[in-house]
Formats: sequence, structure tokens, C-alpha cells
Amino acid sequence: MLLSLISLDDSQITIVTDAVRQWCCEKKLDIDSVEGRRAITVAVDLVQMNTARDGLFAQLSKQLDHQ
Repeated sequence: MLLSLISLDDSQITIVTDAVRQWCCEKKLDIDSVEGRRAITVAVDLVQMNTARDGLFAQLSKQLDHQ
């Protein structure tokens, strides 16, 4: 899980963790659960594709709701 964060800078890591925490909180999931780890992976991919910070949570939710 943490290996996927290595390629990001500090601000991107903050963006990812904030969005994933928000998503996990809304879904009542633990960030260390299988779903939480999957959310981190998806969020990292989205940030690497230059998804805007303010749109990351919406994109993360959209991607994870369709899986």
C-alpha cells in the first residue's frame, strides 16, 4: 500500500490521504481494510493522471462505486 505513495511528493500524498480518509469515513470503512487500500491505489493513479485536488474525491468515489 505504501509503495504506491513513494512516487508522489508531499503535497500529493496529503491530497491522496485526505480524499481516501473522506471516502472511508463516508463508507464507514477502515483505511487499513481491503477497500481502503484499494481506494489509496485508485487515488494515487488519479493524482498521477493530474486529477485536480478539488475533484479527486468525486473521481475517487465514481471509480470505486463502479468497481
